[in-house]
Amino acid sequence: MKVLYVNHTSRISGGERSLLDLLGGLPDAVSPVVACPPGSLADAVRGLGVEWHRLPAIEASLRLHPLHTPAGLAGLGAGAAVVAHLARRVGADLVHANSVRSGLVASLAARLGAPPAIAHVRDCLPPGRGSTLTLRAIVGGASGVLANSQYTAAGVTHAVAPEHATVRVVYSPVDTGRFDPDRFEPSEARARLGLPPSAPVLAVVAQMTPWKAQDDAVRILAHVKRRRPDARLLLVGSATFVGRATRYDNQAYVRRLHALIQSHGVGGEVVLLGERVDVPAVLRAVDLLLVPSWEEPFGRTVVEAMAMKVPVVATSVGGPAEIVRAGVDGLVLEPRRPRRWAEAIEPLLDEPARLARMGRSGRARALECFSLAAHVDGVLAAYRDIAARAGGRRRRSPLEAGGGPGTQRGKAPSR
Repeated sequence: MKVLYVNHTSRISGGERSLLDLLGGLPDAVSPVVACPPGSLADAVRGLGVEWHRLPAIEASLRLHPLHTPAGLAGLGAGAAVVAHLARRVGADLVHANSVRSGLVASLAARLGAPPAIAHVRDCLPPGRGSTLTLRAIVGGASGVLANSQYTAAGVTHAVAPEHATVRVVYSPVDTGRFDPDRFEPSEARARLGLPPSAPVLAVVAQMTPWKAQDDAVRILAHVKRRRPDARLLLVGSATFVGRATRYDNQAYVRRLHALIQSHGVGGEVVLLGERVDVPAVLRAVDLLLVPSWEEPFGRTVVEAMAMKVPVVATSVGGPAEIVRAGVDGLVLEPRRPRRWAEAIEPLLDEPARLARMGRSGRARALECFSLAAHVDGVLAAYRDIAARAGGRRRRSPLEAGGGPGTQRGKAPSR
């Protein structure tokens, strides 16, 4: 089976990392081709030895606007024409759209005669008519929908009548070989980052955007610091998305975040690390990962931290509540309550044995439930389902005949 993978951007965030993991874990029965704009993702795809084709950036906003919406629709139409033409040229049997915007394009391309489309929904869309129309268009044109959590799937079925939306949940994977705590010594990891050997270290690993709530993490640190003045907070990430179609002004948010750090008097305790390619090593220096997002579709950094034996204190709104077992692998708390988070975190920092038990439980759960093999199996099951529904129009491929993951194409590149 030849699959054309479509991504609306070449900037790399959680969804793009999951795509790279998938490409690296596909069996020989699947021949991948990737279409995305030039940039970091395209470079990583070529680094895997996967065929890449240029796709214009898809910057259509999901908010209705008298000027931007018509221009966005025109861009979607142009992108659909490119995808339909490319799918025919490479002989694709299936188009796998890796995001909501590319799902719109692939669904429209399917109506233009392209192969069946499967849309991978990885985002929680904001309430509104634009989001509802977007999801209805995707479900109406795609032959299948994947969601990265039960929470994300519920958002799709809420917008589209359940009888019209069959959504398969396939959790995003973690590379448990790369995210292996035995590869790094905590004291060395701290020394590289200039951290005190025994100070409590908290971290947020996420793109810089308001809904990821790095500002609440700063407030949490300010509360914790009253009892633990040596506490540190690592902020890993940058304002990845800054285009016109982006929901928030992320660059302005970063400026406000810097001002907040200074106003709380924690400029010496907050370490802004920016984008890192050594996230596993950074996590090895951390006592607790914070995921204070207002809403989180899945939370890739949650399973990465668990794989590194780092307990996670995560938002109760979204996918993390499906991943973290409260009191076992970490804590699950209501977002936007930094004082409450600090009150829950402080006792944990005083109990290193409990933190260690949580870390071991998290590693075991990551190995059991969020492996790359499990992710690939889930995606291939969706492919087989679509192929089976396509009927006997062509001879069955090895994948349709039940071929499993088999030999991996290569190892996904490091972040």
